[in-house]
Amino acid sequence: MHKKLFIPGPVEVRPDVLEKMATPMIGHRSKDASALQRRISDKLRKVFYTEEEILLSTTSGSGLMEGAIRSCTAKRAAVFSVGAFGKRWYEMAKFNNVPADLFESEAGHATTPEMVEEALSTGKYDLVTITHNETSVGIMNPVEEISKVIKKYPDVVWCLDTVSSMGGTKIEVDKLGVDICITSTQKAIGLPPGMSICSFSKKAVERAKQVPFRGFYLDLLSLYNYIQKKDYQYPSTPSLSHMFALDYQLDRILEEGLENRFARHIEMANYVRAWAKEHFDLFADERYLSNTLTTVKNTKNIDVADLNKKLGERGFQISNGYGDLKDKTFRIAHMADCTMDDVKELLWNIDDILGF
Repeated sequence: MHKKLFIPGPVEVRPDVLEKMATPMIGHRSKDASALQRRISDKLRKVFYTEEEILLSTTSGSGLMEGAIRSCTAKRAAVFSVGAFGKRWYEMAKFNNVPADLFESEAGHATTPEMVEEALSTGKYDLVTITHNETSVGIMNPVEEISKVIKKYPDVVWCLDTVSSMGGTKIEVDKLGVDICITSTQKAIGLPPGMSICSFSKKAVERAKQVPFRGFYLDLLSLYNYIQKKDYQYPSTPSLSHMFALDYQLDRILEEGLENRFARHIEMANYVRAWAKEHFDLFADERYLSNTLTTVKNTKNIDVADLNKKLGERGFQISNGYGDLKDKTFRIAHMADCTMDDVKELLWNIDDILGF
């Protein structure tokens, strides 16, 4: 039995989008491949609210995260973490021999502008990483306020992880001043996993030129230079199947209308939050709740694995808490092409199983 996914990713993918993955291959050095990539980039600029270049990578979001911190840290990176995935950026720096310091928030709490100000005011850092949306705890950081701080330090390259939020909530990359904004296909964009995307600013380009050891496959400057010289082609073979589906799905996203799409996500988030507060509680600080996923505090000490097993028998799947939060929380994603009817159907089944 197929289980309808309400997990942090991969998300439920529409059948017509999946069908596009089966489009017959074309040569990745052909004019058709260049035209495909150019169309994708033009559409993604609208989704990202940017005029900067768009890079695609045949990796998960972690690939471009690693590429960003390695390619654009000339001096030292300040890594801000509100959960497991923010901390992963620090691990990437450490294992690539990139000097970095980790600034962690208490679980369920946001990265604050004051934290960023305190770090950057030391003058030690020339790159900063922020997690926009942390699915392990259900936090969405206040990037508008953080942006005001980072803009005071024009030599700092800003990397923003929007892996689980881009396409599900409004992120105005150029207005915020983000230099490298990273996302993945398998979250709010609504494709299968296997490709990541980022914007790459002119400031990031110039910084990368100062970094001698940027790696090879994940060298963002190499990706950038190649598509400039080779008319939107890549140094390595890209996932054409993902590109066919992404080209199609972006048309659907823009047809829905970005503001309509964001409003739909907020409506679903509000519904799940209200349900969680009625029966359990919310784990995260309510001032900074994610619009694409809700982390529920397991105040009733239910057996989350058993609940998921019974949901699976009915054709649904949610996610247990992540890491140390396993069984202490559970997570319900509401992103991509998920609808209010889908959310209501899921929660009705949970209520029925738990006897609410």
